[in-house]
Amino acid sequence: MDCPTCGGETLLVSAFDLGTYLPGEPETLAVCRTCLTVAPAEADAVDDPESVAALSTALPDDPETALAMALVVTLCESLALYRTEIEELVTRIERAGVDPLSTLAYLRDDPELDLALDVERRRPQLVQLLR
Repeated sequence: MDCPTCGGETLLVSAFDLGTYLPGEPETLAVCRTCLTVAPAEADAVDDPESVAALSTALPDDPETALAMALVVTLCESLALYRTEIEELVTRIERAGVDPLSTLAYLRDDPELDLALDVERRRPQLVQLLR
């Protein structure tokens, strides 16, 4: 499956319980190797969830937390629509011991990625949302 945002190659991974944050609550998620966009996938999961964490050294080692961080990157494109989901994901990420705002900055600076999210533009809005 190609990424709906950039056309890049995706990983097909189990959604764990994170599929509830996307419409249709998919069991499989496609995670773009280039822009980190997460989208529902019709196909079965074929990639190891550990491979999501391996997409960037900025992502947490835990596959579920790495996938949650990729979902934040995706959902931040529409803060107003996904406010509740973003707040829940950020809380979950913080409980795992990860600073999501710092992680976004590290992801932005990763030369291997070309995030779909404009981190600089969204950061002030995200900080306000999370207060």
